[in-house]
Amino acid sequence: MTETLETNFNLSTRRARVAAFIIDHVVLTFAMVSSIFLLLGPKFMDEENGGKMTMTMLAVMIPGFLFYFSKDAIRGISGGKWIMGIMVRDVNHPKNIPSFIRLVTRNLFVIIWPIEVLVFASNQEKRRLGDKVARTMVVDNPDKPKRLPRIFALVGVGVAFFVFTFLFAASAMKNSEAYKVAVDEIEMNEEILNETGGIKGYGMMPTGNVSISDGNGQAQLQINVLGNKKDLVVSVYLRKEQSGKWNLIELNK
Repeated sequence: MTETLETNFNLSTRRARVAAFIIDHVVLTFAMVSSIFLLLGPKFMDEENGGKMTMTMLAVMIPGFLFYFSKDAIRGISGGKWIMGIMVRDVNHPKNIPSFIRLVTRNLFVIIWPIEVLVFASNQEKRRLGDKVARTMVVDNPDKPKRLPRIFALVGVGVAFFVFTFLFAASAMKNSEAYKVAVDEIEMNEEILNETGGIKGYGMMPTGNVSISDGNGQAQLQINVLGNKKDLVVSVYLRKEQSGKWNLIELNK
């Protein structure tokens, strides 16, 4: 078996396997989290119905984890493994793709990842516990695509992550009741109106945080105010009593 393996396949390096795992983990986790946020909608910051959020999370995470554990089901190659040019194969017959059940079984052991890390790092076969139980190994893919398409795929994943995070966070913040109240307070502030020469708009991405618990809320926002004469960054602190409205506590520029 060793001679056949050396002739036809090379064991994947630990570095490639770790990189593939990180890529898969980030992509699949991002897909689940973004799906939850999209289902909740941009006004989720004002959501006080904990049951709705819990049901939404369960509706996404149950199929999400099923997909996570079966990520190598297509030809033994997940997205991360495709990018890194590696694949899962039968340890006794390196040309054979393990069955779906065995591929899922090996991934279930990620749940006990500290043990997986120790086993993976301490044996010369470069096999983690899941590999040993499922009788699998990870090898270099001799038919892997050229490097450039794989680099583009990796860059695309990174760009999609940051673009979605930025746009959704901006949309969620601007759709929150706290932000709307803050803008109303800014537009009624004579000192700000005089200093800016009149407000013509606001920056794309306010910063800060909005938190609501048991109907009570706090919000600390930094809003970029675009003026006709001068731009300002205005800090607004608001508080919300249970079942009440957001009230201005402090406004600074």
